[in-house]
Amino acid sequence: MNILFIIDPPRELILKKDSSFAMMKEAVKQKHQVYFCLQHDLYIDSNQLFCRVNRFELDLFLNHSKAYETFSISHFNVLFMRKDPPVDQAYLHTTYLLDIAEKSNVKILNKPSSIRSWNEKISILQFDTLIPKTLVTANPDIVKQFFKAHGDIILKPLDGMGGKNIFRVSEFEKNLNVILEIMTKHGRQMIMAQKYIPEIKLGDKRIIIIHGKPFPYALARIPMEGETRGNIASGGQGLAQLLSQRDIEIATLVGEKLLKEGLYFVGIDVIGDYLTEINVTSPTGIVELFEQTKHNPAELIINALH
Repeated sequence: MNILFIIDPPRELILKKDSSFAMMKEAVKQKHQVYFCLQHDLYIDSNQLFCRVNRFELDLFLNHSKAYETFSISHFNVLFMRKDPPVDQAYLHTTYLLDIAEKSNVKILNKPSSIRSWNEKISILQFDTLIPKTLVTANPDIVKQFFKAHGDIILKPLDGMGGKNIFRVSEFEKNLNVILEIMTKHGRQMIMAQKYIPEIKLGDKRIIIIHGKPFPYALARIPMEGETRGNIASGGQGLAQLLSQRDIEIATLVGEKLLKEGLYFVGIDVIGDYLTEINVTSPTGIVELFEQTKHNPAELIINALH
């Protein structure tokens, strides 16, 4: 098969733990023809979608030449949309172009219209029996009422990643007003508030779902001392562990629904017994899981393309 990966610039990737890089290597190992490009390499001409691409070669990846090849998108059998968030205007425009690719019978992981409709924070509300007490609002007074009811809460932006701009607010917090002013932009921007889950100390578990089925191990991201965020990007330590029965229950329910939406490769976050986030844009963690368990998620992902 001819497989195309839309990625961030290679020099911005941390290759030793980058999931896209791991999948590209696995696809080459399985004798597929692998190419990569950036999102601005897509273009429409005469109502056809084209792309300027580089062939993926391991030794030349970081220093790939500017001698692009140009193909109609129909040249590819599979396309992986692996551009990291934020889901800004440029990202959304790319998904609109990829809608056209679907009409050329290219299999796109993940389905572009579903990426748009499944916000990685708000989409957990589709599973109300699996989530902690959750509020979404732009109104600081409503957040304060939520805080008064629960006493210990987490505040997060709806478009963040990697644990950025996440705050824990407990009874001793004196800066709630200014935090809310900044996060909601004085009541004009929605944020999410959730009841604090003490089990975060045991890890924020990243569970990989491949074609509707959970990988048997989670990557539990353990917060640093004094931290409430387990994200590896925020200094958390990743520890592979077998899924619990509750993990399997959550991942199976979520995976079955997302597969129907064309979301084939997904990462969900679970703290304790609760679903806290659904990552549909560019899930990570497969390299750490492979290193620690010797079970290779990248192999399962590429195998599922057949």
